[in-house]
Amino acid sequence: MENTTTIDTDESGRPRVALITGGSRGIGAAICQALAAEGVKCVLHYCQGESQAQQVAETITKKGGEVVLLQGDLGDPNTPRNLVAATLEQFGSLDILINNAGIMTDSVVETMSDELWDECLAINLSAVFRCCRAAIPHMKQHGWGRIICLSSQAAQTGSSSHAHYAASKSGLHGFSFSLAKELGPEGITVNLVSPGRIATDMLYERSNSREEEWMQQTPLRRLGTSKEVADAVAFLASEKASYITGAEINVNGGLHMG
Repeated sequence: MENTTTIDTDESGRPRVALITGGSRGIGAAICQALAAEGVKCVLHYCQGESQAQQVAETITKKGGEVVLLQGDLGDPNTPRNLVAATLEQFGSLDILINNAGIMTDSVVETMSDELWDECLAINLSAVFRCCRAAIPHMKQHGWGRIICLSSQAAQTGSSSHAHYAASKSGLHGFSFSLAKELGPEGITVNLVSPGRIATDMLYERSNSREEEWMQQTPLRRLGTSKEVADAVAFLASEKASYITGAEINVNGGLHMG
């Protein structure tokens, strides 16, 4: 496939390998396609969307890319370790970790159950920690790595009926910035991409006919696309971003600035 940035191989010519969690639809699917278009070998993780994952894989392979599908429930503490192990077994390496998988459920704090709170933090935050913990030793062996976590503008602005979601995404910030300090000396960068209102199924499921209100709140007066988020991720995964770590890139049309 045509290569437009320097992601596809290391200095020795070894192909880069990426593990993308939650890659079967929306932003995750776009990230898989963006990285594959740069020659990266992709491991697409999914939980329930097998048919959607297969469609993404077919799109990638038809364009000459290489992708492997792995199923797993990130609510299970063993899944992150198993995903990393399977990636290494398949490709022999892991260079780029994209922590994209996440869930968003609805509840005000007053009536939120412990189970709903725990489930959200387990998948959106704890699974990220476990994926990173499993991947770090292999990145350190090569003295190169990219860890990119997908957060949300809700981490900065809050979101009514989604305190558990906002808390989990806010937690990603403290975790990612701390990890960037730990791994910088090892040649591994850690960054965040925070989408705003992106035209995905998750967004439309919660729109409640609020699109006009959202447009008034967004300086660019439109929803973002999954590809626009994926392009930011692909940039951070490339050599062009080699001196960027501990950063957050907002892809939100100006909804939240800073």
